[in-house]
Amino acid sequence: MVYSFLRIKIKISTYFCAVLKALNIIKSYGQIKVLDNISLTLNSNEIVAITGDSGAGKSTLLHILGSLDKPNSGEVLFENLDITKLSEKKLAQFRNLSMGFVFQFHHLLPEFSAVENVMLPALIAGKSKNEAKKNAQELLNDLGLSNRLDNKPHQLSGGEQQRVSVARALINCPMMVFADEPTGNLDSRNALELHQLFMQLRDKYKSSFIIVTHNENLAKLSDRVLRIHDGKLLE
Repeated sequence: MVYSFLRIKIKISTYFCAVLKALNIIKSYGQIKVLDNISLTLNSNEIVAITGDSGAGKSTLLHILGSLDKPNSGEVLFENLDITKLSEKKLAQFRNLSMGFVFQFHHLLPEFSAVENVMLPALIAGKSKNEAKKNAQELLNDLGLSNRLDNKPHQLSGGEQQRVSVARALINCPMMVFADEPTGNLDSRNALELHQLFMQLRDKYKSSFIIVTHNENLAKLSDRVLRIHDGKLLE
């Protein structure tokens, strides 16, 4: 309940402001410095693409911003809340309520239907089964999957599976959606449609999107493009 209130407070106060700030992020694996003193600000209702060569640290940065990994040093702030200082339990609660994730390989549970996969984060957040199902159905309808609600992942195309994962990311109305190579397994038509969909969803649900992608042409559809090179962030 505390984190639900915190999330609402942050969302209202950042509607036209910075949602997330990273300050002096450094990340190394052994002697290899992957991220070298990176700072950035992500604003409300903004779509930002992160590009760079393979192995440049794009996904590492995304995972740190999304609290899935921790930096060696630096801060990740949602307003004045440094999420790197939260306990694992509180961080998991905050992540569930305030963040959504879309991955290249979907990570849908194979034994669950499309609507059941989308419901899961809402159920974890404490919503009733009826409310979670209603919200999941509405999202899937918005994403053109009204006739696929009861289909399991193996019964869906790659593009349809990715739309289910997008619906799952949005079910709790997060401040920020993190997408890691979301079009990596899609053909060019479905990839373009997904990026256009992100723009439509940003306008409707008022969430910000940060997208890691190798596709420079698709990245240009975003509001802003950041590039990682030699551990540094270029804009």
